[in-house]
Amino acid sequence: MSFSETFRDSALRSSRVLQRFASLLRPQSGPALEMMAAEAEQLTRQNFGRTMRLFAPLYLSNECVNICKYCGFSRDNPILRVTLAVDQVEAEARHLHAQGFRNILLVAGEHPKFVSGDYLARCIERLRTFVPAISLEVGPMETAEYEPTVRAGAEGLVVYQETYDRAVYAELHTAGPKKDFDWRLDCPERAYAAGFRRLGIGALFGLAPWEEEAMSLAAHVDYLLRHCWKASVTVSLPRLRPAAGQFQPRHDFSDRALVQVILALRLCFPQVGIVLSTRETAELRDRLVRLGVTMMSAGSHTEPGGYTGAGSESVHQTQKGKAIPVIASEGEHLLATEQFSIADERSPSVMAARLRELGLEPVWKDWDAALAAH
Repeated sequence: MSFSETFRDSALRSSRVLQRFASLLRPQSGPALEMMAAEAEQLTRQNFGRTMRLFAPLYLSNECVNICKYCGFSRDNPILRVTLAVDQVEAEARHLHAQGFRNILLVAGEHPKFVSGDYLARCIERLRTFVPAISLEVGPMETAEYEPTVRAGAEGLVVYQETYDRAVYAELHTAGPKKDFDWRLDCPERAYAAGFRRLGIGALFGLAPWEEEAMSLAAHVDYLLRHCWKASVTVSLPRLRPAAGQFQPRHDFSDRALVQVILALRLCFPQVGIVLSTRETAELRDRLVRLGVTMMSAGSHTEPGGYTGAGSESVHQTQKGKAIPVIASEGEHLLATEQFSIADERSPSVMAARLRELGLEPVWKDWDAALAAH
């Protein structure tokens, strides 16, 4: 039985671990929260040591066929778009490699014309000679469509459900294949069947009440740990950031609530990785690194070509599916539009130095294909 089928069952949340998770989401006093934090820090050190895994997102394309009211890449937003050629993807990746990254997440909007399985496989094959850990965050695919990317060298798949509230999901996703709630919900299972060894899930907090989202996210984690047990699981708790379209959060998700969810996840799922991106401020990220977070991005750009300016000559706008050239003014250097604004702008080297100051060891590489060789 798939998670989308299980998700409809009211008995889903009756397991002991989910009952405990629910209890940890209830309002807590300051001392109680401090006790949770101490236990979470201890569990994190037991399972992950004093390490922090670093990664960088590399945006391939901001073309998209979906209309999602909250997303900067939404089809109807009049933004500057581009899809990088494979050579340009390599240039971006070599820039990140020079900064120390050996773990890169390839990100793209959902547009089959521009971002096909073959395109992804060619990008992966080009990068795998110098990037040992490559993951994907792209539009959901069939298992058979994922398999060539795994053979090419991808080892991780990240897909956020955005919101686990079906009614809210239907309201916010008005056109495109992303409208199919269950298709997206079962994506990690199809990725697991294709051979990915890392699965990343998450919810975009601010679309629905945070307590409900956190419970559903925990249920999804619990399901994947039991049914996709050969893969490692990571979870992310991104909060809405400013983006094209000017969508405003509908529900508050305070710093205190974010901390409480991170602690609850660590206490209930000690071996699950928790990701914290540059959406959050430097000050907050520094405070959270000891409380359960195990993986962070640094120096991120959320637009194609953001690291090197690659693809600037092909930047265009799209109206009704047709590309419209954009003429740059003399001396102007056009860049594609970012998906959202980041909050922590520290460089990778500064971030690594700060982690060491906080008593943690930044880990740039924790996987090599030779480890899986027979």
